[in-house]
Amino acid sequence: MTARSPAETDDDIAALARGGRTNFFGFLLRLAARLPFLFIAGRIYGPELLGRFAYAILIVEFAAQLATLGLKRGLAQQLSHTDKPHVCVVADALLVAFIASGIATVILAVFPQAMFPNSQIHGFEWLLPLIVFAIAGSDVSLAALAYRHNVKATVTARAIVEPWTISIAAFALSYLSSRDGLIIAYVLSMVAALLASLWPLYKSYGLPTGWRPDPGALWNLARRNTPLAAADAIEWGSRRLDIAILGLFFSPAIVGVYYVAQQVASLPQKLKTSFDPILGPVITEKLAEDDKVAVARQVRQVGFWIIAAQTGIALALAIPGKAVMGLVGPGFTGGTGALAFLLFAEAIAATAVVSEAALVYIARHRNLMISLLMLAVQAGLSIALIFLLREVRPFFPRYMTDAAGNPIPDSQSTFIAAGVAIALMAAVGLASILKSRLLGRLLGAPVQAWRWPLVWAALAAGLIGYGVTRIPEWSELILGVPLILLTFGAIVWRWGFTHEDRALFRMKKPEEPTLPPPGGSAPA
Repeated sequence: MTARSPAETDDDIAALARGGRTNFFGFLLRLAARLPFLFIAGRIYGPELLGRFAYAILIVEFAAQLATLGLKRGLAQQLSHTDKPHVCVVADALLVAFIASGIATVILAVFPQAMFPNSQIHGFEWLLPLIVFAIAGSDVSLAALAYRHNVKATVTARAIVEPWTISIAAFALSYLSSRDGLIIAYVLSMVAALLASLWPLYKSYGLPTGWRPDPGALWNLARRNTPLAAADAIEWGSRRLDIAILGLFFSPAIVGVYYVAQQVASLPQKLKTSFDPILGPVITEKLAEDDKVAVARQVRQVGFWIIAAQTGIALALAIPGKAVMGLVGPGFTGGTGALAFLLFAEAIAATAVVSEAALVYIARHRNLMISLLMLAVQAGLSIALIFLLREVRPFFPRYMTDAAGNPIPDSQSTFIAAGVAIALMAAVGLASILKSRLLGRLLGAPVQAWRWPLVWAALAAGLIGYGVTRIPEWSELILGVPLILLTFGAIVWRWGFTHEDRALFRMKKPEEPTLPPPGGSAPA
């Protein structure tokens, strides 16, 4: 193994920090854009139409996830180990994704009941499967741009173009068709995101001059990425399995309420998944040099940044959770408990996701087995908790009747529905433990990103949050959320970050970063 100079190692971490700064800005943009959509969907369309929309989109996006064939992460490895012009490799990847998208589209067109299992299909819903092409094409294009450390394109497409398009279109279309408005708005947002991905791809890579499709190479590309595709589909599915289970046991209205909670909780999830494009290329470069210590260092560093950010966001949104859900509509406040569990599940899952960013390259089959185990635990525990909470609900009278005193059927109970969020939190916790231990053993270096100042910051933010819940709900959102974030962030910045961490996030190049050991406190 060739020894790496401190300057080279620092450049890797600096690249990750630049991605982190860009992605945190992207998170703020997603937050600003996603909340208007949830407000419009909840207030204008209502929980039942929103629940029907959520289930249809679940199936379409799952098909698109499979159609990318793991290229969101596998493309970086392809580009790192090829002598072909990179633009031709990207063209191969797009063609493979479009072929897979065509297969998925045909299957959904033949069996549209998969998208709408409990209702009739009408209007533009017949054409919904065509959007698989746009989703898969955009994902592969952004992965190619991320290989060249262009994270700005991902932020533009996913944090600006896509969410603002769906918000504006959903509002405008509500005057034309309250039945089809959400579906059409979603299609428009995905097409807009595709265009916003292809344009920077063209500017960065140009046209594939002289490129000819090679069926053999395309088949090998798809075959090599099968474990990656499975891992991506399982990780994605673990965030959607709860909606699928809810659709089997609960009414569309409950699915709609839970969907809103899930969408709010998915905002910090975007923060960690958006690191994948920038983390993947850096990891593949170090693995090509057999520098396992550098990989462990990158995983540990990014893991800490993500855990810190997500824990702060989880506290800021979960403590005033009733006010957050009430912003969407009075009928959504029953999802407050599910929102809290989902938010903390995202923080717990950060270690698993960052560890997986390296495992998919050095132990993809073992990583896949752990992911399958997590999915099985989540499914089994979700169903078990649904039945358990049905039995214990009589011991909690406040969850037995609605505001008017009418009995709440089990299929309409948000109390029981929260069981799937608890199951998700337990499953991702198990995955985080198993994946981080496996990666640490394979790299011969610790990858655990935990630092004790996170506990003190969470306790202080929790105390502030308790006081915030005593003020009017509108004040909880306007004053409480920023105050909780500032309290948590100030303590982590002062006692959790090293001097080198702070230098990186001030956009200055540090001389020689020294990261604290796992579980240790950072020096002041």
